[in-house]
Amino acid sequence: MSVRGVIFDVDGTLVRGDEPLPGAAAGLAAVGDAGLRRLFVSNNPTKPPEDYEQRLGRAGFDVDSEEVITAGSVSARYLSEHHADDRVAVVGERGFVDLLREVGLSVAAVGAGDADGAASTADLPDPDVLVASIDREFHYRTLLRCLRLLDDPTVTFLGTDPDVVIPAPEGNVPGSGAVIDAIANVVGRDPAAILGKPSRITRDAALDRLGLAPDEVLVVGDRLDTDIALADGSGMRTALVRTGVTDDADLDASPITPDHVLDSLASLDTLLP
Repeated sequence: MSVRGVIFDVDGTLVRGDEPLPGAAAGLAAVGDAGLRRLFVSNNPTKPPEDYEQRLGRAGFDVDSEEVITAGSVSARYLSEHHADDRVAVVGERGFVDLLREVGLSVAAVGAGDADGAASTADLPDPDVLVASIDREFHYRTLLRCLRLLDDPTVTFLGTDPDVVIPAPEGNVPGSGAVIDAIANVVGRDPAAILGKPSRITRDAALDRLGLAPDEVLVVGDRLDTDIALADGSGMRTALVRTGVTDDADLDASPITPDHVLDSLASLDTLLP
């Protein structure tokens, strides 16, 4: 079936920081000229879709927040649907804590989210869920608190996204996956679910937002293990762009194979109807 919609990754695909990547404008224009639906899906858990509307606008792209899904918004939706009445402890930054509070969850922060008046786990005894995310002030004390909380096997352990490193203007920096892995290694158990790309949870949310069948969708991104893996076994087609974290050595070593490899989004039009 012909492509009717495109799922774009953001960082490393369209922008680095607030700067557009080469070919990004041409790729977005090609999707618009073809009359296709589009969705922007980021594994950033700290920002709501509205922030991405503004950020992509600064890069010169006209994007509506309704066209954006983030690991933060997916996590907030998942927790509100499956843990609405539970007490939620969060390893993460204030932006993610605020996202969860905005959907009415009972949240306390472990680590950086304690700042600026956020409640700490001392104010939320016996949490039912611990969700881990990027925390650029991640500390030994945070790890120790997680060990104590997850000593209780009834506490559900979740992660926002698996990105061990993320692109930044100064180069790659540690992401949520690094924090989640550190906690998992110490407590001796993996998260029950990681909610961002490439999870089925995010895939279903994206397809629902687009209103399309999987075989009508092309996924475009710079990461094999999240963007390209999002399509795994679903029928969606994939295109890897070389403007982000993946190089030829990664392609050769990975068991994940994209349908197409592009130097940049400038040649995206060759894959569109």
